[in-house]
Amino acid sequence: MNISPPRVSQPVHSRVSFVRVLIAPDKFKGSLSSAEAARAIAAGWRSAWPECTLELAPIADGGEGFADALLHALGGEWIHARAHDALGRPINARYAWMPRSRRAVIEMSEASGLWRLPQDERDPLRAETFGTGELMRHAVELGAEEIYVGLGGSATTDGGAGMAVALGCELLDKHDCALTPQPQNLPFVHRISRARVPALPRITAACDVENPLLGPRGTAQVFAPQKGAAPATVVLLESALTHFSNVVQRELQSDFRETPGAGAAGGLGFGLLSFANAAVRSGFDIVSEALDLPGRVGECDLVITGEGRIDHQTLEGKGPAGVAALARKAGVPVLAFGGCLEGEPALADCFDGLCPIVSGPISLVEAMARGAELLER
Repeated sequence: MNISPPRVSQPVHSRVSFVRVLIAPDKFKGSLSSAEAARAIAAGWRSAWPECTLELAPIADGGEGFADALLHALGGEWIHARAHDALGRPINARYAWMPRSRRAVIEMSEASGLWRLPQDERDPLRAETFGTGELMRHAVELGAEEIYVGLGGSATTDGGAGMAVALGCELLDKHDCALTPQPQNLPFVHRISRARVPALPRITAACDVENPLLGPRGTAQVFAPQKGAAPATVVLLESALTHFSNVVQRELQSDFRETPGAGAAGGLGFGLLSFANAAVRSGFDIVSEALDLPGRVGECDLVITGEGRIDHQTLEGKGPAGVAALARKAGVPVLAFGGCLEGEPALADCFDGLCPIVSGPISLVEAMARGAELLER
């Protein structure tokens, strides 16, 4: 259900003397961070209805913006570290650090994200998560007692092999020679050594999807085409991950292939479960707890959320759906703004109103460049 942005007139002002509005959007990917989106919504709302009391609570799920949301909610600082991107090139990267709780919050996209690779450099058979593992190792050496790893926005389909190698694992072929953890090398893995892996703290994989590692809903078939994989490459990646997961099952005596979230971030969920004894949790739930969203939603008269694209995937663990569920439970109406809205009937059941921020024909490039202006309008 698509509806036009609401018009607020003077008669409405006279009927309602006080309205408390919670503004809790996710990011508009490629255009606005969740904090920028919240400010744009607030600016537009104030211009139309200045009597409202507005409370901003930018959210995130396990993808981009996860570390920033927790840093703002819990306090802390950014830690900068040298790492490598998905193609092995040196980069400067960062993660959030909460010194009082000794907790590190790492977004895997910070080092291993698709955003770091121009379209013509995307190479699914070479891209790996070594840089994410480097940030985890840095946090371990800093003395982290808990590490959250946000899964989303990856350029990779390596099953977490790169992360495992960065933490000290060795992937060995049948001649006991070490292999680099690129997906194209996974079919040659014969043995796994963990002799050099240090003691690891509690690790939580923050995930916004429930896909398994393999099969029709697995990471290669569903997500690899978004990272530049042609159909033949998808077949190779599926075969490589199948072989690698078979070796992991034999060598580590564990099998997380079917665990919901194992296929997140190119299979990094599987790698964290297998090599780091991680727990998988909803990224939105983690952020919701930190922001005390259930309590804040219950104190409001209206909740506003949104993200760049609202479609069927929104209903599979994305932040706006999580906000809507809290609002439903509290009996508070919820309105969602989106840059692009899909005509999915279930979305109309999730939100009380869906508002596109674009009212007429416009190119995607222009819409993203004008995101704040369009959302405020």
